[in-house]
Amino acid sequence: MIRNARMEDIKTIYDLLNHYSDKGLLLGRSLSSLYDQLRDFKVCEEKHPETGIVQVAGVCALHVCWENLAEIRSLAVHEAFHETGIGTKLIKACLHEAEEFGITRVFTLTYQPGFFQKNFFRPINKNELPHKVWSDCINCPKFPDCNEEALIWEKSNYAKL
Repeated sequence: MIRNARMEDIKTIYDLLNHYSDKGLLLGRSLSSLYDQLRDFKVCEEKHPETGIVQVAGVCALHVCWENLAEIRSLAVHEAFHETGIGTKLIKACLHEAEEFGITRVFTLTYQPGFFQKNFFRPINKNELPHKVWSDCINCPKFPDCNEEALIWEKSNYAKL
């Protein structure tokens, strides 16, 4: 079940994102930034395959950046739920929300470009993104030597999802 994140999810989201951040697979987020951006996040709840306990199995955020441009960020799926389609479901939920806002262009900066390409994102040169996008990058420990790849989804591809 995919739903909007709630206050009680923040520490779980924080732990999940930092688990992958520690592995160098995504950028971690501070607790403060998660509370500030709670409304951006969606979570997927599923029963754990071994324990049967319902838990947050994945998380993803849609961050509105500019007129007609949003970013999918902080996509993470608990390792017990890999290869179950949760990541794709979370992306689709965020893209659907973007469409509801009238946003037709959604980008991501990622270390996993192949996954996003399977979900109808295409590579884009980072220089094509507005400077406003880089406001988060200035605070990143990898700035200015970022090795994330930029990809973009445009509404014309939505029917293919």
